[in-house]
Amino acid sequence: MKYKKLPNTAIDVSKICLGTMTWGKQNTEEEGHRQMDYAVEKGVNFFDTAELYAIPKEKETQGSTETIIGNWFKKTGKRENIFLASKIAGPPEFNEHFIREEGFTEAAFDDAIHTSLKRLQTDYIDLYQLHWPDRATNCFGQRDYVHDENEQWEDNIQQILQILERYIKQGKIRYIGLSNDVPWSVMRYLEEHKFNGLPRIATVQNPYNLLNRTYEIGLAEISMRENVGLLPYSPLGFARLTDKYIENKGIEDARLTLFPEMARYNGERSLIATQKYYNLAKKYNMSLATLALAFINAQPFVTSTIIGATKMEQLEENIASINVDLDEEILSEINKIHNEIPNPAP
Repeated sequence: MKYKKLPNTAIDVSKICLGTMTWGKQNTEEEGHRQMDYAVEKGVNFFDTAELYAIPKEKETQGSTETIIGNWFKKTGKRENIFLASKIAGPPEFNEHFIREEGFTEAAFDDAIHTSLKRLQTDYIDLYQLHWPDRATNCFGQRDYVHDENEQWEDNIQQILQILERYIKQGKIRYIGLSNDVPWSVMRYLEEHKFNGLPRIATVQNPYNLLNRTYEIGLAEISMRENVGLLPYSPLGFARLTDKYIENKGIEDARLTLFPEMARYNGERSLIATQKYYNLAKKYNMSLATLALAFINAQPFVTSTIIGATKMEQLEENIASINVDLDEEILSEINKIHNEIPNPAP
């Protein structure tokens, strides 16, 4: 395993982060425990979860993923070995759910943090993230920003950081991050740190993969100049960037088969680009998943790549990608495809 400092800390986190969102839905608790056992054996010390999980979101399974992780901590006694990230859900009008109605209020944070701590069977969360903004903006695949002159949102970022600061001082969370967010917001949070001494965001968790490199347009420069790490999720595009769809192997229980509503990576341009990346991977005698993950692992603005798997063989391949280095020739060919078909699945 390879490790990297969490930005602005002395903490070494594995460059592979274990994603957990299928546990409690596509994966059983036993399977989740097996994945954690294997990941730790291979040197992974970073887990990511959320109060919303399992995904696809349902009221009956909401919170189940955190419960599975908490039971594993209790069983193994390995809480102190893991850098644990979780998230508070944003308001439902921007990503429909059933947890609570309000946005990032003091009451919402109090409920979310204490409920997550209970499910996770821990006294603290290492990295606490805002799962999505509590204002209307262009995230979740929306290309353009359309401003609503009548919106009710008022800038509450200073208040959010003041609330989070109290939980940091109480020792219930250690560091903070954003998710599904945009350049304006990242700089606005950093502004509060610089000018008012409020807690500094360490990371941004956004989608990033061969079919969606929009992070590079505005956020990569912020990551490098301001030292805010990217935690890329969906590095394989809901498994679109794997061999199985092209080779028609084992897709009966694949995510895009079971949940066709997750159609973000099914567009015609995505399929054309995927075929080109698949051909490139085969040219260099590697799987498409390995090519896709190795590309992300090579980016200097990435702190840790969040990988998820429903089967152990997928997990093994994904973790092993950390040992694959792409040379300049392969990276050049990747960029050639990207320039031909840029960001088909933002």
